[in-house]
Amino acid sequence: MTAEPAPTRVLLADDHTLVRRGVRLILDGEPDLTVVAEAGDGAEAVERARAGDIDLAVLDVAMPRMTGLQAARELSRRLPGLRILILTMYDNEQYFFEALKAGAGGYVLKSVADRDLVEACRAAVRDEPFIYPGAERALVRSYLERLHRGADVDGLPARPITEREEEILKLVAEGHTSKEIGTLLFISTKTVERHRANLLHKLGMRDRLELTRYAIRAGLIDP
Repeated sequence: MTAEPAPTRVLLADDHTLVRRGVRLILDGEPDLTVVAEAGDGAEAVERARAGDIDLAVLDVAMPRMTGLQAARELSRRLPGLRILILTMYDNEQYFFEALKAGAGGYVLKSVADRDLVEACRAAVRDEPFIYPGAERALVRSYLERLHRGADVDGLPARPITEREEEILKLVAEGHTSKEIGTLLFISTKTVERHRANLLHKLGMRDRLELTRYAIRAGLIDP
């Protein structure tokens, strides 16, 4: 008699405990899926994934310290075999493109998680992309717009700042000092200050308040 395959081990990351509890109920109700770890922010998600045997990471977009998109980029670099899904309340084309660029294999809206999440998890395990209907329209529209402009249709929308600058921007906007940011990112305070100065120059801004407003508009922190 053939043994049943082991269930997919899932890491669930969301800064709202009630959301995690609800999503866990959905996933643990399936025989082929089991939540083996939880995290309350993106940085903790990276730590948990690196520490344990995880097959699939389900990451919220808006989380403290490190967003789900930042965590996805980090996990894609460090654990290339890990499958990643983004679970979000934002039906947002830019987030969707950033999720793909970060290495996620799917983008699931929380509003329909009870309908789509299990299917998305199984697709990720099969190494197949999962795209919700609105995102399909966004992909086609973006492709046609870039084709019409004569732009590089193979590329994704350009980022105004680097990934490291985005990490520092988020932490600055959350109120962390340069020393605290250096400790979190394992870089010197001087390096943090240099990145911070570059951010102000690139974005044409003068102070932390303007950086914080930009971070809110970019979806790096909640208003």
